[in-house]
Amino acid sequence: MGIRVDTAALAALADVRLGWPYKGFPTRYDGRTVAELIAARPALAELATPLLVIEAAAVEHNVETMARFCAARGVDLAPHVKTAMAPQLVARQLAAGAWGVSAATIAQVRVFRAFGVDRVVLANELVDPDALAWLAAEMHRRPTFRPVCFVDSVNGVRTMRAVLAAVQPPRPLDVVVELGAPAGRAGCRDADAADAVAREVAGSGWLRLVGAGGFEGALAQDRSALGVAAVRTYLRELRDLVLRLDRSGLFGAADEILATAGGSAYFDDVADILGGIGRLSRRVRVVLRSGAYVLHDDGHYREVTPLQGPEGFRPALRIRGRVLSMPEPGLALLDFGKRDVSFDLGLPVPRTVTRTDGSVERLDGCTVTTLADQHAFLSYGIGERLAVGDVVSCGVSHPCTALDKWRLIPVVDGDRVVDVIRTFF
Repeated sequence: MGIRVDTAALAALADVRLGWPYKGFPTRYDGRTVAELIAARPALAELATPLLVIEAAAVEHNVETMARFCAARGVDLAPHVKTAMAPQLVARQLAAGAWGVSAATIAQVRVFRAFGVDRVVLANELVDPDALAWLAAEMHRRPTFRPVCFVDSVNGVRTMRAVLAAVQPPRPLDVVVELGAPAGRAGCRDADAADAVAREVAGSGWLRLVGAGGFEGALAQDRSALGVAAVRTYLRELRDLVLRLDRSGLFGAADEILATAGGSAYFDDVADILGGIGRLSRRVRVVLRSGAYVLHDDGHYREVTPLQGPEGFRPALRIRGRVLSMPEPGLALLDFGKRDVSFDLGLPVPRTVTRTDGSVERLDGCTVTTLADQHAFLSYGIGERLAVGDVVSCGVSHPCTALDKWRLIPVVDGDRVVDVIRTFF
């Protein structure tokens, strides 16, 4: 049976009542529940601005596209929840066949445990005694809960062993050795360090070595030949680590071997290189941890995703802002800013304008040049016709830093609201 999200916990999200804590919803909806809003299927134009919205059809397409990719390449998927922190989206990914989920912090793990997710890869080191004690207690409370953590140092392993020995989980905690890269994030910097960590785990008693993993996305920012070559070199080193640890007999307690990597930019290379390991002393399960693909974007990921074209991923996020002011020729100020949308890997991309009479037109000669906290500076050409009160819809670059600014996000089908996504950042 596959991993699922607790349906009762999901259903309870519809009982949230709209009001001042949730931006983007006009005051006339105060007191209504999310369920009542969805039942009314209001037009998008009835909601306030600024407003981040999710395109239902694009999400469905993206989930199905990634599921087909994984099935065709013989790899599994544990989508990274940090992108959206939205159990409703994760439920769709799991229903489409995802093996589990990935998280970056113990706080993220706790959110998805609250929604009943039993298989979580904590793609980070865990040496906080309180967090380790909670993890052990949760393993006692829910025997089907199967967490996996990263380790990258002998001292870290010894810290984990000491805490777990004191709190005594019902079984050893599964860990994978993280391989890093010079000047990168966490992870062992060379083969000797990785081997030493693996041997320390094997002798710990309270930890079980089940694989090796890492993150290739920090090694490149584009799909240039140089960037892809760096990624593939790293992935070959990760593959070699898995092979070496298996030959050393260090996976002796594991039911299967996990080889895990893969953000939303180079997962094709991960499937190619790690997916080619084959069977070792036991089955090897290659697990991708891609997260941004479910929403995709109109900027960074549009340029770097390996799945391009009509059958590739589709951008599912839009930020809607109203023209507040046109203080000088060629400049319009919109009512969204850094508090509302991502800006670290590119600025919003203007797509359409909805006039005050309800008509919609494409915007081809406009650019968001900068963001203030609550304003977007929109530069427009002579051929563009804008007016105060118009609503400009923009694509988003980098979904991972967009959704954390919103607690409730409408999902739209055409111009109608058909669902509302709750985030837990």
